[in-house]
Amino acid sequence: MNEKQNIGTFFDGIAATYDRLNHLFSLNEDRRWRKVAVKGMQPAQHVLDVAIGTADLTLALLRHHKAQRITGIDLSSEMMAIGQSKVAKHQYTDHVTFMKASALDMPFQANSFDAVTCAYGVRNFSNLDKGLHEMYRVLQPNGELMILEFSYPSNRFIAFCYDLYFSHLMPFMGRILSHNRTAYNYLNHSVKNFIWGEQMCQHLRDAGFQQVHAQTLSFGITTIYYATKSVSEHINKQ
Repeated sequence: MNEKQNIGTFFDGIAATYDRLNHLFSLNEDRRWRKVAVKGMQPAQHVLDVAIGTADLTLALLRHHKAQRITGIDLSSEMMAIGQSKVAKHQYTDHVTFMKASALDMPFQANSFDAVTCAYGVRNFSNLDKGLHEMYRVLQPNGELMILEFSYPSNRFIAFCYDLYFSHLMPFMGRILSHNRTAYNYLNHSVKNFIWGEQMCQHLRDAGFQQVHAQTLSFGITTIYYATKSVSEHINKQ
């Protein structure tokens, strides 16, 4: 089975333990990573959160006053159900809309959003470039893109420790705690087989984005990518 073609069903199966294990495996660093990523953004009126999942990034955007309204899309109904409960608990229901939709074929008109975000979702796209082009299409000219994604440490010692933990300890613990024999093997492989750094920046440029830059966190374990859509495109099409 190609996991990326069935990604919604895959995440439905681990939704109940997803947040708890994410915080455990990252030693709660994932909360800080989202906070840093969001604080580096400009405030926006209407944000599209791609692969909204359990809404951790959406809540960070609202807490730090980086969005007035957020539309979130995902293919996992179970992940979004948990996200909706969390949004309601924090009294943000009126600010967030959840939709089951694919990042590769978004049901939105061009230039619909002031900003587009995605935390730990792009590596699960079955076609990365198609997803990036869709993000570019729905983003308004001069709008901002922020992607937060796992990457790989450049320091050899850190990379060795990271690989040992990510390839052996985390999948083992994940099998026990999530009662899913394959989930954390897939998550491990999805990170190891994905691109990062300059390669990712080049894919963003190829999709049309400008002012692309990357910021690494925690020795390169995760990377924030920021980019913008040129205002000149809108002028040229008039």
